[in-house]
Amino acid sequence: MKCAVCEIGNLAEVHDLAAELEGYIFIIKGKRCLSCGEEFIDEKEGQQMITIAKRLGVWGDPLKLHRKLSKSARGTVLRIPSDLEKDFGLKGTEEVAISKLGEKKFMVEIE
Repeated sequence: MKCAVCEIGNLAEVHDLAAELEGYIFIIKGKRCLSCGEEFIDEKEGQQMITIAKRLGVWGDPLKLHRKLSKSARGTVLRIPSDLEKDFGLKGTEEVAISKLGEKKFMVEIE
């Protein structure tokens, strides 16, 4: 089978395609062009990766809200938007865990 990108090379079955999604790395089956190196994910493998990513909570509902932090007498406050509050069923009394993910990233998990 010829490559759809370069139209020169043949595609070879491989079992080492790496796909990164939100910090998770998936190793999956697919095809790689022997000429240009373009990689094609097998449809069944792609669906399986999506299923796992949904279970991990890193697929679907992409959301990036922009908010300003506020100062309080005891620290810095980050307000949770009401639509997220409803989606997660928050009452305002939950315990949360905050993890540092890098120089400019952190994650908040409801415990």
